[in-house]
Amino acid sequence: MGVTSDSPDCPDLWELDNGDIAVIGRDLTGSLGKRLPEGVSLGTDERLVVIPRSMLVAAKQDIPDV
Repeated sequence: MGVTSDSPDCPDLWELDNGDIAVIGRDLTGSLGKRLPEGVSLGTDERLVVIPRSMLVAAKQDIPDV
């Protein structure tokens, strides 16, 4: 994808056995959590995680249109 590597601090995403998607990215809950768009909220057990746009664009071909 041009974004992931073997480095321990690089973003990544993958599909879990149950079909859910796991994301490793920058936790920006503290800086962006108070500036969410209208109608968007975070639960107490949720974090706002940011990944590079290029990562999601590269993964798009592997995401089914369901």
